[in-house]
Amino acid sequence: MRGHPPAPQTRRVRARGAALAALAALAPLIPSAAAAVGSQEITAKLNYDCALPSGHQRAAVRVTATFPGRATAGERILPTGVTTTVELPAAAVADLTALKAATVLPETRLTLQVAQRGASAQALWRGTAGAPPVAVPAAGPLTLTTTGDAPAVTAAADGDLTFTAADLGIDLALGTADGAPATPASLSLACTLAKDADGHGLLATVPVGPAPSTPAPSGSPSPSAPTAPASGRPTDPASPTAPGTPKGSTAPGTPPERAGGAKDKDKAPKVGDARAGAPAARPPAPPCVKQNPTDKSLNAFITGYSNVRKLGGASLIPVSCVQIEQGDPDIVFPPDGSIHLLQKSEAYLDYQGRKQTPPFQSTFLTFGFTPTTATMILEQAGPMTVASDVLLVFPDNIAETYVRAPLVLRVLDVKVNGTPLDVGPSCRTETPLSSPEPDPDTYPGPHLVMLGKGQLINGTDATGYVLTSGGPLTGEVTIPPFTGCGAGGEDLDRLLTASISGPGNYVKQIQGQTCAVGVEVPTEGQCTEDRQPYVVPAPER
Repeated sequence: MRGHPPAPQTRRVRARGAALAALAALAPLIPSAAAAVGSQEITAKLNYDCALPSGHQRAAVRVTATFPGRATAGERILPTGVTTTVELPAAAVADLTALKAATVLPETRLTLQVAQRGASAQALWRGTAGAPPVAVPAAGPLTLTTTGDAPAVTAAADGDLTFTAADLGIDLALGTADGAPATPASLSLACTLAKDADGHGLLATVPVGPAPSTPAPSGSPSPSAPTAPASGRPTDPASPTAPGTPKGSTAPGTPPERAGGAKDKDKAPKVGDARAGAPAARPPAPPCVKQNPTDKSLNAFITGYSNVRKLGGASLIPVSCVQIEQGDPDIVFPPDGSIHLLQKSEAYLDYQGRKQTPPFQSTFLTFGFTPTTATMILEQAGPMTVASDVLLVFPDNIAETYVRAPLVLRVLDVKVNGTPLDVGPSCRTETPLSSPEPDPDTYPGPHLVMLGKGQLINGTDATGYVLTSGGPLTGEVTIPPFTGCGAGGEDLDRLLTASISGPGNYVKQIQGQTCAVGVEVPTEGQCTEDRQPYVVPAPER
């Protein structure tokens, strides 16, 4: 585990030579990604409709990747060379200029429907762009390119496996000309596949199963149908994999009694996990300097998404600085004979000397069709606590950490279909966001609750969430009613409450590796020279 005292420490032991020898011995037994004879390189040019602050705008998207030419059931199909290029129109450049953004650093999230025989699953292709950020031009379109790893897909049976593009999310980290985060620091765009998109978004078709038999010497024709075109995109509108019918294609030569049968409906393709490749340099982040640190002081960056259930979308919470003061560890022995290491730490958000996140901007479709852009911040309204409980069971140590924070959502600015809506200087939720609390007697009052679970195996790095090394934190919040919204005698409280407030909003935040601010020599790779966190995490859904 990468961490700092007094949290429990582990170390990584590497045996490179032994690992290589074992890999060589086991290689014939390990299922590899499908390596069919030949491959198909696809380039799909698709139109998307994106919700921008100024309204709906058309964006041109180009997706390139390489798929195997054929695969067999049970093998991993791993698309490679995945690149997403987005050309935002001149109106988007005007929006960014209005936000005083000189540069953008993009991340993309392309959702794919992977289908076979009427059963389907979703895959997410994440893309990032390496440093330096892209300069916002003075006029004209803005072209953004991201690359990343695609998750492997395993087909459950024979038959054509189709990959079809669906929704696209674009997250932009906004920067000023001098490299500092802009205000707001981020902008999230929700894009939907245009109705006139080429091929209805179909990217590729991978035949799964034995190749068609070779014609007999007599020259008699083979009963098998031809394979998919080399491009991976069918050209015959009447074919089983024609655009508009991505959910369930029938393999050439499949007997009618097996085609699309009910017993195949539950055999959806299996989609693995993949993370986009890491940027070439440290991504931009707001300042995170601890004043008057102690030997227990830590700081870290955190970022992620929060769903807004009523609007059917998610808001990107930008990279935010958290200052942490570790508590003293306490070993307890419950009656059941187990041994627990307990630690209660205190923390606070830190942005320009205030306990809040940087301002962030999100665009949603209110009432299903009107693009509404809001600039918001989360303000800390009381102490933030980090309660860790590590069950000590050799060789596995199981960690469970609750992060509790009273956060008020404040709305700074709203535009409806590009027209400003004056919400005034005091628009906020009546109370902090609230979550179900497992221990209400100890932690009364409304507050956000996020849970992180991790595992510490002796001799290895921690997995999951541990305070010092970071990881994913998840929870669910209720957004309270709004108050103080409006100007010039206009009361907008009820409008915002009806549009946004309510329960069931899923939250997922990713905390990065901490920096031990007060130690004499910080661990390499965890701190910058001026004792700020070196690791800037990427948001995940």
